[in-house]
Amino acid sequence: MGEFDLIERFFWRPAGQGPRRAVVGNGDDCAIIAPAPGMHLAVSTDTLVEGRHFLSTVDPARLGHKALAVNLSDLAACGAKPLAFTLALTLPRVDEAWLAGFAQGLLALADAHDCELIGGDTTAGPLAIGITVMGEVPAGQTLLRSGARAGNDLWISGWPGLARLALEAFRGTLQPALTSDDFDTARRAMECPEPRVALGLALRGLASAAIDVSDGLLGDLGHLLRRSQVGATVVLDALPVHPVLAARPVSQQHDCLLAGGDDYELVFTAPPEHRARLLALGDSLGLPLTRLGAITATPGLQLLQGELDVWPDDAPPQPVSNRWTSFDHFKS
Repeated sequence: MGEFDLIERFFWRPAGQGPRRAVVGNGDDCAIIAPAPGMHLAVSTDTLVEGRHFLSTVDPARLGHKALAVNLSDLAACGAKPLAFTLALTLPRVDEAWLAGFAQGLLALADAHDCELIGGDTTAGPLAIGITVMGEVPAGQTLLRSGARAGNDLWISGWPGLARLALEAFRGTLQPALTSDDFDTARRAMECPEPRVALGLALRGLASAAIDVSDGLLGDLGHLLRRSQVGATVVLDALPVHPVLAARPVSQQHDCLLAGGDDYELVFTAPPEHRARLLALGDSLGLPLTRLGAITATPGLQLLQGELDVWPDDAPPQPVSNRWTSFDHFKS
């Protein structure tokens, strides 16, 4: 099977299949897209490399899902609605069964978010997947990392930490090992994350800043704090702990929650007057939204042990040393 046969068989959408909004789509030298009037174009690129971002044993349908999901997560963090994406696929060989599964997972998620595959490239080499995704957001409503203000609340969506727990299970470091059901739950979180697109859209006008968690909660929060030139307090007892993770030692819980990465949840800030609306939003989406702490005027990140908002005179908050670092491709 040649390169163009591969594209036509697995990634070309016949008329009537998939979203159609590009002026010129897949099959020309360039795709042409036209954002609606009053909209800005949001663009993000991510690359997944075998052995670095995913295991060789991953189900190809889940890999196709995740390859697009991590890009849609970036759009979600900016409050952008998905429009289209390109796919650059590097393959060591043509494996038709693998390609069928990969394309099924990729295009199922694309269709679920009305996001059109409009072009890309295929080449031979070590397995790597590069996706560039495009979305639109009304002018002036983009969520940025630079919008956090002192006095804002700090929030996180969903159940972070499960992906890191699955990784440690694959590494064989967990004692005791996970049960079969718990491993399946953690593995699904790692291999098949759900991008929080609906949440990102709903946060327009509520959140002041946002970022998605790809390299670890504390590390990604640090990027937001630096761009906003503010600090934060994070109360460890306020962290949302999934029941699977709650069964593990507390130190392991903190490792997974604070420095795990691969969660693709949203960390965001919002004025305190929006608390009730945010809790109602989480209920409407069926997605836990958890308040973790607050933004401070003094730069830096402070970890506290105690109960959020409850600081009795005889039990002041206790600072916790930050021993966690987030993932970095080029640091030891």
